Amino acid sequence: MSRSSDSDSPAPSAVALPTVDRAAALVLPPNPDAAPIILLNPRVADASEESDEQYEGCLSFFDVRGLVPRPLRMDVTSASIDGRVTTVVYELGLARLVAHEIDHRNGLLYTDRMRDDATPIPVEKYRARGPPGPTDLLRFHDPRVCGEQEN
Repeated sequence: MSRSSDSDSPAPSAVALPTVDRAAALVLPPNPDAAPIILLNPRVADASEESDEQYEGCLSFFDVRGLVPRPLRMDVTSASIDGRVTTVVYELGLARLVAHEIDHRNGLLYTDRMRDDATPIPVEKYRARGPPGPTDLLRFHDPRVCGEQEN
C-alpha cells in the first residue's frame, strides 16, 4: 500500500480485512519507519471518556471528509499472528486510526459516528480549512504513541 498526502509527510493508511473465522485490520502508522499494526479479532477493551472531534476520510467516501468524535485513548485487545493475545494502548491520532478500522470490522463507516447535525464536506473545502488538528487522520504528524502488554 503506498502512502501519499497533500503535504511532504506520509499519510497514515489503514484497511479492514474481514475474513472467514478471522477478523483483521491493518493500520499503517504515519511514521514511515513504524511497523504496520496488524489486529486480529480486535476489540476495544477500554476507551477514555476524553475525546476530540477531527476530520476523517475514507476510501468508502473518497471525495469528502467528515468531523468524527473519537476517544483520545483506547485499550485494544487482539491476537497476533502466532496466537498471543495482547492489549495495546493507542493514543491521539493512532487511536483514531485504529478506531476507524475497528469500526469497519464491525460494519460501521465514519459517517455513522458523525454528530446528527454534521455533514461531510468536499475534499477541496477540507484542504482549504488550514493546518490540521493534533489528531487529524489525514495529515497526522505525531510519532506513534503506544504501549503493549501481554495478557
